[in-house]
Amino acid sequence: MVVAILIVSGVGIAYYFNPGSSISQDGNITITDMVGRTVTVPSDVSNVVATSPPMTTMVYMLTPDKLGGLNYQWTDIEKEYVNSKYLNLPVIGGWFGRQDGSYEQIISVNPDLVIEGAMGDVDLATVNERQTKFGTIPVVGVTDNSDVTKITPSIEFMGKLLGAEDKANKLIDFTNKYLDKTEKVSSSIPDNEKKKVYYAEGDEGLQTDPSGSLHAQLIDIVGGKNVADIQLQEGVGQVDVSIEQVIKWNPEVIITTSPDFYQKVYNNSKWADIDAVKNKQVYLSPQSPFKWFDRPPGANIIIGIPWTAKVIYPDKYSDIDLKSEVKMFYKEFYHYDLSDEDVVNILKSSGLKEENM
Repeated sequence: MVVAILIVSGVGIAYYFNPGSSISQDGNITITDMVGRTVTVPSDVSNVVATSPPMTTMVYMLTPDKLGGLNYQWTDIEKEYVNSKYLNLPVIGGWFGRQDGSYEQIISVNPDLVIEGAMGDVDLATVNERQTKFGTIPVVGVTDNSDVTKITPSIEFMGKLLGAEDKANKLIDFTNKYLDKTEKVSSSIPDNEKKKVYYAEGDEGLQTDPSGSLHAQLIDIVGGKNVADIQLQEGVGQVDVSIEQVIKWNPEVIITTSPDFYQKVYNNSKWADIDAVKNKQVYLSPQSPFKWFDRPPGANIIIGIPWTAKVIYPDKYSDIDLKSEVKMFYKEFYHYDLSDEDVVNILKSSGLKEENM
């Protein structure tokens, strides 16, 4: 059986599935991963885990039946649109944010292989350390799984690795469709006409990330102006700011991933004089099964591209039929059939008016 070669340019190395010409008699195949390591993996993978949420999310989207565990427990809100088949996946931890993973806990679910990914470039030394600790369980390094402008090579690679090429190609097509669309629209907006947007993080809304941060990338992508005039903090992000700073920035639109903040912002006198609050332009990222805007940044925020576009510029993106796209995206990539009522509820709960959907 000949395995097709996969070579992707622009990521610093070539990686491929074809050590010679065929799968070995023991059912394994040798590949080159995205950090240039030679790894022998099963040709038919059935149980995969990842060490961080962006990669776990990608596995779930491409082939959920092969996902062996979650990095964190879904909240009740996040479970709302999860297929019942996957509600009881074990929580295995991982290395992300401020958390430390447990090799023993991950090994306990007997994975066929472990995917190591990180925000931005994956460190080769880290992948090698993981391999040492995981022993005979192969570890595969995958780069660029958090920046949606660079994510398609990772999706293509994972599609090959997991035997989900058709699903991966559909996700790539969807991603490119909206990256191309937003590039065209955003490049046509003069800087002095871009809407001022604030990303409110935390339950009080007083943490944020500036332009250039992976956590706030969708604002940049759709052509908004991120008002956070602060220094970029790599990794976890969430820089503390004061309400006085936010008032001074006076955003026209506020986006949050915190239901607590969203539920109380319109009744909080400290925020009352900010244009976004006065004009009812505060929006909550949908949460289930993964947030559309951030936390984590990864393949889950691909559906957040058209949502963020409609949030910030409903007129400029009026030709996007968001209801139709959300219904299709959930069926294809979240493995859940939304009713028309479900779709409207999701979008209304995020703050969108029905005429802007």
